[in-house]
Amino acid sequence: MSRGGRLRAFLLVLLIAGAGLFGFLYLGPGPRAPQGAATTVILQKGAGIGGIAGALKAAGVIRSQIVFMVMAKLTAGSRLKAGEYEIRSGESVAAIIADVKAGRVVRHLITIPEGWTSQMAAEAVNAAPWLAGHAETPPEGSLLPNTYQVQRGDDRQKVVERMQAAQRKLLAELWPRRAPGLPFTTPDQAVTLASIVEKETALAAERPRIAAVFENRLRAGMRLESDPTVIYGVSKGAPLGRAISVADLATATPFNTYLLVGLPPTPIANPGRASLEAVLNPPQTNELYFVANGAGGHSFASSFDEHQKNVARWREIEKARTAGAGEAQ
Repeated sequence: MSRGGRLRAFLLVLLIAGAGLFGFLYLGPGPRAPQGAATTVILQKGAGIGGIAGALKAAGVIRSQIVFMVMAKLTAGSRLKAGEYEIRSGESVAAIIADVKAGRVVRHLITIPEGWTSQMAAEAVNAAPWLAGHAETPPEGSLLPNTYQVQRGDDRQKVVERMQAAQRKLLAELWPRRAPGLPFTTPDQAVTLASIVEKETALAAERPRIAAVFENRLRAGMRLESDPTVIYGVSKGAPLGRAISVADLATATPFNTYLLVGLPPTPIANPGRASLEAVLNPPQTNELYFVANGAGGHSFASSFDEHQKNVARWREIEKARTAGAGEAQ
């Protein structure tokens, strides 16, 4: 073979070897994560392909910036999306480009439990370290309790607005299907009553029955006499840290349903779907009273005499518990 032929053959071998190395760096496994099963990388907006390649290289998830930049230009163009990504240990450049092109960013969760006040919800959103901006406390009862997906950099106020929009959507679904003859006329009033039901029991099975009791009392012109409304008037829904007192029951606030007839002026918390459904489609009963039964639920009654017997049983349970606690000391 001539000298020129040998040179061409050598260059061909180099070309094939280079292509093989390039292909390996693109399709082959990437570096192992320094810790755990994945590495979190934040890709800033406006970084461009070069900036993204630099961030990935600095995080130790790719071996070659050149390979990433070339293949990103060929396969994704300018469609790479900023955000927070979890790069799996050993993930290939090809898989990373696909993830960033598709915007498969890390999704964080914010959970707003049923019965939280709007202030509690706003505090939780403002405390989330991966969000931006500041959320104002929305009107009481305007949020739908749920678990919401958010991503790093989302605006806190917009997250709260999503929660409000979710509640409006649910009410638009449930309100037209409400039972006839309810003792309230607006969705806002339904939310207010549902918030009271939400705070009265933690048992899902009891919510419809408690809703029926309150609606029967409203129809009869009776006071609701709900302890959670009294607590809201005293503390805006924050735990009292003690049992409700006679003084609390006598404190005149717009929320004291022991003193005032009808619904309070606003909700006292954010009710969940089950409580809203309970007040919009309650069972048909003639029950007017309920009291704790000592087993985590309530005893219901249609007459005051029957209710008094249930109250007496509850007081005996409380008395026995107090005596037992004293002996344990």
